[in-house]
Formats: sequence, structure tokens, C-alpha cells
Amino acid sequence: MTGHHLAQVNVGRIVAPLDSPELADFMAQLPEINALAEASPGFVWRMVDDAGEDATGFRPDGADDMLLINCSVWESVEALRDFTYHSDHLRVLSRRREWFHRVAEAYQALWWIPAGHLPSVAEAMERVAMIREQGPGPLAFTFRSPFPAPSGAARPDDRLQGAGEPGQ
Repeated sequence: MTGHHLAQVNVGRIVAPLDSPELADFMAQLPEINALAEASPGFVWRMVDDAGEDATGFRPDGADDMLLINCSVWESVEALRDFTYHSDHLRVLSRRREWFHRVAEAYQALWWIPAGHLPSVAEAMERVAMIREQGPGPLAFTFRSPFPAPSGAARPDDRLQGAGEPGQ
């Protein structure tokens, strides 16, 4: 083990408010999918808002009330890939177009963090911006273009400077 974990973020713009009939099925499945993630091999942490159930209370873009964020930490790319594409999560993922608008720009980023670090909303959005502006690289990448964990011991300064507390 390198002393690093894999952080992931994805953002999406919902097609209707969270309390609308259009999002009712999505919202009903969140507790089950979150529990599945937490029980999955390699799961470390997931971002939750002040209500403590999920991250639907966060608005990562103050100008867009319909943009949601999901952020979690895993032991490896393989563990996250298994949960994402080889579990019941895929059943919900396959329905994402019912609940989220299709986006032309990058909506997901993966990056390595020192074990024990918990990403903030600001840090996660910075990683999405990196993908959008520079494409995949060692500081922000995708499943299609993964980068290996850094070698050697993790240092506290391996994360972005200026990132706030988790969820901020």
C-alpha cells in the first residue's frame, strides 16, 4: 500500500427539484445505494451534508441550484470500478438520463489523496475543473485514463493547497 486512497467526484444537473415526482425514484434509491457503497470492499468514506444521509444538500455551484455532487474515497481504482460497474449500483447508474441532464463537459474526476484526508466540495470541484481545462493527468484523471498511486509515503502537502474542511 502506498499510503494513498482514491478520491472520486461526479457532478450532475438534475432534471427537476429533489422533491419532485420526476426525482422520487432516484431519491428513494439513495439510501440503498449508499448502504451498498459502504458495504463494498475497498470503500473508505463518502461525503454527506449536514443532514448526514447523503450529499444532496450541497450546491457545489452557487449559480446552479440544480447541480448535485457525489464524492467518495476508496482504497483503489479497482474497488471503485467494481462498485460502480459490477454491483447493483449499475442498475441505478443505467437510469441516470431519467434524473440528470446529459452534459458535454467532464463531470467526473478521480485523484489520489493521502490516506486519512477527506476531500472538500471545493477540492472536488477543483479536480473536475482540472479535467475540463487540461484533460486527464496525474492530479485528476478518469476511469478511461487512470494514473497509478504516487509512490512513497504520502505527505500532507500532497493535497491541494487551500482546500477547506470536508463538505465545504
